[in-house]
Amino acid sequence: MTTLLWGALPYVAFALLVAGLVWRHRYDRFGWTTRSSQVYESRLLNIASPVFHYGILFVLAGHLVGLFVPASWTGALGVSERTYHLFSLVGGTAAGVLTVAGILLLVYRRRTRAPVFRATTANDKLMYAVLLAAIIMGMIAKLAHTSGDGYPYRSTIAPWARSLFTLNPRTDLMTGVPVTYQVHAVIGMVLIALVPYTRLVHMVSAPVQYLFRPYIVYRSRDPRELGPRPERRGWERTGS
Repeated sequence: MTTLLWGALPYVAFALLVAGLVWRHRYDRFGWTTRSSQVYESRLLNIASPVFHYGILFVLAGHLVGLFVPASWTGALGVSERTYHLFSLVGGTAAGVLTVAGILLLVYRRRTRAPVFRATTANDKLMYAVLLAAIIMGMIAKLAHTSGDGYPYRSTIAPWARSLFTLNPRTDLMTGVPVTYQVHAVIGMVLIALVPYTRLVHMVSAPVQYLFRPYIVYRSRDPRELGPRPERRGWERTGS
């Protein structure tokens, strides 16, 4: 079971991720969207969507730092393990709460707005369930080990995660990991495998260039500068 969960499942999840992205790009380019439902309802969406997206970005950033920045690096910067744990606990919990709040608002919107609910698929329901389970399980794992320096996942889970990229997974590091962290890791891998087959696929093609594009200046039309508006056949009122 140890080899299956920590030696095989990560690569299965990654293979499904890559294969799904390739398949979706080749055969479902027009479906590569978030399937936005803003046309049905926008008031709640304008609140829930930013809350969820900011929360999940902080969650992803925390995972990247926790898994791929060794303790020796932060120690060299003068950050003690106690300080790191407190920052991770407070920041991670806040990001998790923000993300869960956003998901719950999105689910509430889908359940209470009839047009949005009719546009919700079984695929969407599965995505929300797995995403919510991953975030909540991560918060439970974190909050269950708050004493002292917390659970030292940077000496067990993090080295295991990095070893996957060397194609030599150190499965033995995961044998003594608390069950809550193990469940969180498994759900996380399932979520990674589901990304290409759900609306989450849009995260792979986020318009990052929008952050660096020049400002677009909009100016109103000044009739005094442009002169009288030319006639447009078929669109002028009778007698005008």
